[in-house]
Amino acid sequence: MPKKNWKSYEEVATYLLNQFAEKFGLGRFEGKQIVPGECGTDWEIDAKGCSEDECHFVVVERKCYTKSGVSQALTAGLAFVIQDTGAAGGILVSPLGLQAGAKKIAAKVGIHEVRLDKDSTTTDYVLCFLNQVCVGLTF
Repeated sequence: MPKKNWKSYEEVATYLLNQFAEKFGLGRFEGKQIVPGECGTDWEIDAKGCSEDECHFVVVERKCYTKSGVSQALTAGLAFVIQDTGAAGGILVSPLGLQAGAKKIAAKVGIHEVRLDKDSTTTDYVLCFLNQVCVGLTF
C-alpha cells in the first residue's frame, strides 16, 4: 500500500469517525474549521463531532505519528482547547495511541483515544475506540 500523507490520514479519519458517529453518541463529524474561544482567540480544529440536536460538540485532533504516541503536552493543549471552546469533550486519533501521561490527562478531561492505522483508507482500515475494534477490508 502506498505511503499516505498526513492530509489523507486526516481525511480518512474524519470519514471513518463520521461512519461510526452514533457509537460516540454524536450525529456527525465535520472537517477542519475555526471555532471561537472564550478567551478571545479562535482555534483551528482538525475536526468537530456534533450532537444530533446541535447542543454540544467534541473537538477532534488527528496526529499521524508513527514513531511515538501522542504526548502529554499535546493532550494538555487539546484539553485547553476543549475548555476554551466549551466543547463537551475530545477525540484524539493516531496510529500509536497516547503516551502514559497523555492517557491520564485524557481520562481526566473526557478525551477519547482512537487508534487508526497510518495506511488506512476509507475501505481498508483497523479502527480501535471505546473498547471496540472495527475493520474494513476489500478484496
